[in-house]
Amino acid sequence: MERRSNRESEEMYLETILLLRKNNANVRSVDIMNELGLAKSNISRGLHHLINKGYITMAETGVIEFTAEGRKRAERVYERHQILTAAIKKLGGSDELAEQDGCRIEHVVSDELMELLKKFVAE
Repeated sequence: MERRSNRESEEMYLETILLLRKNNANVRSVDIMNELGLAKSNISRGLHHLINKGYITMAETGVIEFTAEGRKRAERVYERHQILTAAIKKLGGSDELAEQDGCRIEHVVSDELMELLKKFVAE
């Protein structure tokens, strides 16, 4: 169970960094802390985990950058989020339901089901 939790946390950080970078090229840990509402110590641990996995780098100025692998992973997570949200809405779910459950499901759904949902959304 902890392994799933780590993966979900990792993906949440990557997706948050990606979305923050759309509005601000100079994303720092404080931006992530404000967005996620987590303690500074949690953000620090999460970011160091991503650095150790080779997904991000952090300049001496505190600016966070993606590695090529990190950007690819973040974009994949965000795409899953968008597909799931669209599928739930297409099934008749409210915007709120689609956003909340799409965000939870994106971390555990199989690639095979994602492909089916992608086709369903495109229809």
